[in-house]
Amino acid sequence: MATNNLSYQFKTANIVIKLIAINAILFLFATLGSWIFKTSPDALMEWFVLPAAFNALIIQFWGVLTYSFLHFGFWHIFWNMLMLYWFGQFVLNLFTEKRFLTIYLLGAICGGLLFVLAYNFLPVLSGHSGYLIGASAAVLAIVIFIATYTPNAEVRIIFFNVKLWQIGLFVVLSDLVQLPTSGNAGGLIAHMGGALFGYMYAMQLKKGNDIGAWFEKLMDGIVNLFKPGKKKSPLKTVHKSKTHKRATKKTTSSSAKNPNQVKIDAILDKISKSGYDSLTKEEKDFLFKAGKE
Repeated sequence: MATNNLSYQFKTANIVIKLIAINAILFLFATLGSWIFKTSPDALMEWFVLPAAFNALIIQFWGVLTYSFLHFGFWHIFWNMLMLYWFGQFVLNLFTEKRFLTIYLLGAICGGLLFVLAYNFLPVLSGHSGYLIGASAAVLAIVIFIATYTPNAEVRIIFFNVKLWQIGLFVVLSDLVQLPTSGNAGGLIAHMGGALFGYMYAMQLKKGNDIGAWFEKLMDGIVNLFKPGKKKSPLKTVHKSKTHKRATKKTTSSSAKNPNQVKIDAILDKISKSGYDSLTKEEKDFLFKAGKE
């Protein structure tokens, strides 16, 4: 009964909660598995990390994505998942879960690719071996995306209201300041790859260009491969009812003029022109409720 309940909760949860759950489960698997088999988490999950060397990456090409779901330290996963939860809600209030996942996954890929390029072409890192794990690049893509798209939206931090653009700038600058002296230069470079993608995506989206549309189509194609084929009915339609056709047109027409969608479009247009902070409390509440439906 408990298992069925957990399964139901996972299926009905939004994409942010699902990603947090997947990351947490893999973290527990790596941690507990290392205790049981008396080995290190990296040895247990070595086939899913992102190797820095080109020759290793060719053999383990899936690592450019799977690395972003692995964490071997508690505080590493804690802060990543906390930021994902906070800023993920902002994104889901304005966009679909599919777009959120596109930002997350492409942010992870861009961060991973920049990490590999840095290790192979930067003189400071060239010749060093290593691997990359963690969702930081994907999470930063989410943070910087929403901070760029709605820069004037505010969050409450203890006693102060802070704008999203200020948080985004602080996160990026803190990574850049640590870069010359950090022992995790490769990880910080990956952060910048995710952040850069999030910024570019938001800026292009403001101009009406969806640079992630191709990836959404790719995801749809992959999902459709695993869907059972629809069986064709042996019956054939002989007559088409004109009454049914008129009713269908009428229904379609009324759906196209859905007042809720019209209001959502108007609010999104207002955000793109004046920022999230320009919305009234009523408009924010309406957008929040619409995002959960």
